[in-house]
Amino acid sequence: MAGCIVGWAHSPFGKLEGESVESLIVQVANGALADAGIAAKDVDEIVLGHFNAGFSAQDFTASLVLQASADLRFKRAVRVENACATGSAAVQQGLKAIAARSARIVLVVGAEQMTTTAGPEIGKNLLKASYVREESDIEGGFAGIFGKIAGLYFQRWGDQSDALAMIAAKNHKNGVGNPYAQLRKDFGYEFCRHPSEKNPFVAGPLKRTDCSPVSDGAAALVIADLETALRLRKAIAFRATAHVQDFLPMSKRDILKFEGCTQAWQRALADAGIKLDDLSLVETHDCFTIAELIEYEAMGLAPEGQGARVAAEGLAEKDGKLPINPSGGLKSKGHPIGATGVSMHALAAMQLMGAAGDMQVRNARLGGIFNMGGAAVANYVSILERIK
Repeated sequence: MAGCIVGWAHSPFGKLEGESVESLIVQVANGALADAGIAAKDVDEIVLGHFNAGFSAQDFTASLVLQASADLRFKRAVRVENACATGSAAVQQGLKAIAARSARIVLVVGAEQMTTTAGPEIGKNLLKASYVREESDIEGGFAGIFGKIAGLYFQRWGDQSDALAMIAAKNHKNGVGNPYAQLRKDFGYEFCRHPSEKNPFVAGPLKRTDCSPVSDGAAALVIADLETALRLRKAIAFRATAHVQDFLPMSKRDILKFEGCTQAWQRALADAGIKLDDLSLVETHDCFTIAELIEYEAMGLAPEGQGARVAAEGLAEKDGKLPINPSGGLKSKGHPIGATGVSMHALAAMQLMGAAGDMQVRNARLGGIFNMGGAAVANYVSILERIK
């Protein structure tokens, strides 16, 4: 238990007119400090998660966090990046500073502004999270990567269109209760299941409702060491964390197994001394519905090739055996790359504090988070527990 979340802030996700990367960073940095009851002068270190792929003209961004307060001047600040897992990379970097006793209080911020970039350029930027030498010519950009994965999964295990539609419908229904979500609309299973003018195929068997949207947004956490946290108003402890990095080329692994995800979950659960069944909820990385389906198997909810059972039996519903993405996930909430992992931690912390409003899962005691970069290349798991 190296650190505890003691405060958080979360901007709306979506197309945010009038905002910039800088304004989003400043907004959530100040919000998280206020929520924690921590003065800026007491922060020892700042970690910013911001995707390094061309969405921002200002590419040297760590010091933008200092714009939140003059009292942050001369603090240590660093930017980290690990594709779509950038936010969780920032969280774990902050935890390492606390574990090393080089910091008592760390301010972690994740931010991205994607919607000001032209559509074709967005696709090129996102493809940089793939193995460019072999995968850059896959049609459809990063959606094409997961469209290919979905097609291969269908070939091996049969048509999973019903399951993907159930996952999409579940997450959109959950997202209605999330005040920060980009898409707060319950589309229903039938709309998600059948292609239409409003829900066309995007890549392979993936339709628009199978793909997370392009988003702007930011989130921030204040993380403190245990001694400091117990003196504050609330404390959500990291019971365990894990980070597993896999090969970048899909050609070097069985892309339908997400083995890095499996390894990360196994290590985190073992370190926490718990089983998957002990978790109250999970926020998982549903950049595409096929990702959530395979993650069911990788985390151990279903045997290989049988993830559809989780959806069909309602196990992942908000009132199911293990609620998955009660926030609506990336599918409904949105996916501003650098902010996503930080957002997942903030939303899970809200659940454990009983402060999740219409997203709230009953009797939430232990929260799991899985955030990945690329096609299951960077794999991060956190297990959170409220101790105050």
